Amino acid sequence: MKLFGTDGVRGKAGKFLTAEMAMKVAMAAGIYLKKNAVTDKILVGKDTRRSGYMIENAIVSGLTAVGYDVVQVGPMPTPAIAFITENMRCDAGIMISASHNSYEDNGIKLFDGHGDKFPSEVEAEIEAIYYDEERLLEAQVTGRKIGKAKRIDDVIGRYIIQLKNSFPVEMTLQGMRIVLDTANGAAYKVGPTVLEELGAEVIVLSNKPDGFNINENCGALHTKELCNNVVKYRADLGIALDGDADRLVVVDEKGEVVDGDQLLGSLGVNLHKNGLLKGGGIVSTVMSNAALDDYLKVNGLKLFRSDVGDKNVLEVMKKEGINFGGEQSGHIIMHDFAKTGDGLVAALQVLSLLIAKNQKASEVLRPFELYPQKLVNVNVNTKKPLDEIKGLDALLKEIDACDMRHLIRYSGTENKLRVLLECKDAKLMQTKMEELVSFFKKVLND
Repeated sequence: MKLFGTDGVRGKAGKFLTAEMAMKVAMAAGIYLKKNAVTDKILVGKDTRRSGYMIENAIVSGLTAVGYDVVQVGPMPTPAIAFITENMRCDAGIMISASHNSYEDNGIKLFDGHGDKFPSEVEAEIEAIYYDEERLLEAQVTGRKIGKAKRIDDVIGRYIIQLKNSFPVEMTLQGMRIVLDTANGAAYKVGPTVLEELGAEVIVLSNKPDGFNINENCGALHTKELCNNVVKYRADLGIALDGDADRLVVVDEKGEVVDGDQLLGSLGVNLHKNGLLKGGGIVSTVMSNAALDDYLKVNGLKLFRSDVGDKNVLEVMKKEGINFGGEQSGHIIMHDFAKTGDGLVAALQVLSLLIAKNQKASEVLRPFELYPQKLVNVNVNTKKPLDEIKGLDALLKEIDACDMRHLIRYSGTENKLRVLLECKDAKLMQTKMEELVSFFKKVLND
């Protein structure tokens, strides 16, 4: 069984991600980190899922068993854990969250002492330790070497200051009305607080977590209520976060969702025009619309593509010396202010752009038209290697002949196949999509 997917360990809590697994993952991570330990201290945060209690206690047990001290900070956004890990000089940080998934799932995300997600090769080493029962047993300590744990409740202030520092000091949100959907997740306190402290009038949705309602018909994946409320309250902007607040979806003053690629293009070109963009371009994934590529070229910039996952986006950003990138799905990395996707940092950058332009969101955030693109998630029973599926090559050659871009990949966190097509002929694209979906349903669900 492979532990790590595209974003840490993730699965159904109590079935895949059991207390035993969480403890062993923590022990394996602790063993790996011990060889370069500086402070012998690891930060642990979580989102608002009920299963977070079970997993948090298991992780604390695993870390203290191998001699680490643990700092527990409770419900906090994923980007806050990345920031506070470095700020508090911890050897590593652990975030307990399944991000945008429903409450039944949970996950474990690992950060190094600088607040960066562990690269794949480090995850592979930790996974090897996880399966080495003898090493896990030998690493457990006794007596005075056993670690201790303490809970700190006031670290939210550090993160709020960091967020406000990402917003131009000469600007204020005074006079702006914002509808904020916190997805009943980790940003239910910090999100409204930072916007109000900067002067905005904030109408808050889905900020009453009960352990089971995280992402439930709300947040970045379910924006209908947000769109309706933006129109109802005549707001300047709607902001939707996901359960761990590392993802942002924006709704304009007309109550219409702004596409993630248009958002990336707007912010990236604005940074470039203000002399703040490094590396001559931005990074997005293979999922991004080709129209973003063309828009950047017109503005003298290059689009660098990575594999799916904000961790992969960040790796290309570092390699190319670029300080801005993200995913069409809403992960936006402003590397001058955050080590990972940060929905609130990105939202503040959007708001500062609107203030600087003195225009409405619908005018500023759609600088180019998207090419027709369609993404379908196909539920599958088995994840058979794509290169072993008979007949697929012939289908893809037909699609290539239609001058149609395609991307087919398995989800790293769910039993789903993601099929993306992009073409200037929307009708033809729909026909080919139906053929592909029918094909995959048959060959992967027998």
